[in-house]
Amino acid sequence: MLIDFNNLNINQLSFGTEFEKKVKIFLEEWFSEKKGVNVQTSGSTGVPKIFEIEKKKMVNSAVMTCNFLGLKEGDTALLCLPVEYISGKMMIVRSIERKLQLKIADPSLKPVEDLDEEIDFCAMTPLQVENSLEKLHLIKNLIIGGAAVSESLKNKILQMNLSASNRIFETYGMSETLSHIGLKQLMPEQEDYFTVFEKVSISLDERGCLKIFAPNVNTEELQTNDLVNIKNEKQFKFLGRIDNVINSGGAKIFPETLEALVKKELPNEAIFVGLPDESLGQKLILVLEGDESAEIIKKVSEIPFEKNFHRPKEIIFINKIPRTPNGKVNRLELYKSINASL
Repeated sequence: MLIDFNNLNINQLSFGTEFEKKVKIFLEEWFSEKKGVNVQTSGSTGVPKIFEIEKKKMVNSAVMTCNFLGLKEGDTALLCLPVEYISGKMMIVRSIERKLQLKIADPSLKPVEDLDEEIDFCAMTPLQVENSLEKLHLIKNLIIGGAAVSESLKNKILQMNLSASNRIFETYGMSETLSHIGLKQLMPEQEDYFTVFEKVSISLDERGCLKIFAPNVNTEELQTNDLVNIKNEKQFKFLGRIDNVINSGGAKIFPETLEALVKKELPNEAIFVGLPDESLGQKLILVLEGDESAEIIKKVSEIPFEKNFHRPKEIIFINKIPRTPNGKVNRLELYKSINASL
């Protein structure tokens, strides 16, 4: 299905699939007299909640992304993310604001398997990208969000030998910032720092966590629990969530940093958790998705961890790491499951 937002007539469009019908419901809500729309959070860091967002602020967010990527009227985009969440809604709003031609594809793990021509813009989750590598050359501007992009996925993208015209970015944002407020380029050059949009300012609190002031999308300064390293007024590096910090023997360990290191060497999903321990306080455990393997255990032992206490005290293999409905690792459920099984 294709929606031309330069010549839109909702009544003339045929919304056949269940997903297309959800798109129609959002369009009717967007073009209604209501000043806001309801958005559901992912629930990756707590209980999912629904809150209302002003349409004007969503338009402001759309303008920032479209300007950053240089999208123009008539460009083609692909929607393959659930419209219950801000990520899917914002793809539609960007298309409305910039008068794009929007292709609709069900938000499956392989959303571009039927794509046979170039498109200018698409947003996907890391899992979707993982299953769409052979079609990335058809996407001129790809943004990846919803979860961190693993080192193994970055390596797979690099091995695709894409041209310089294929730009791929990792996003940083949340429901409260109306999708993302900054991007980090992965292709054609790989950057270490996120660059925030115009009219977005960043700072640190006393814990070293990121504070965001983006008045165009949220009038309040947003306090995150994300530990970051700020390079300058526009760039920062994500270190990990303070909620996830593991205190083992008095040493603070950032699991996300260690996971990135492990995923450079292993194809498995890898998550570090801290389990209760009488002597250490928390014992560092590496959870790997997949079948137990002596070869994988050997590879872990050869990883050059910066500190000796970064090396896991134990490795646990499980069939499937729990995830939230939109694909993010559910660390709380994983912790409960591992702790209950020991």
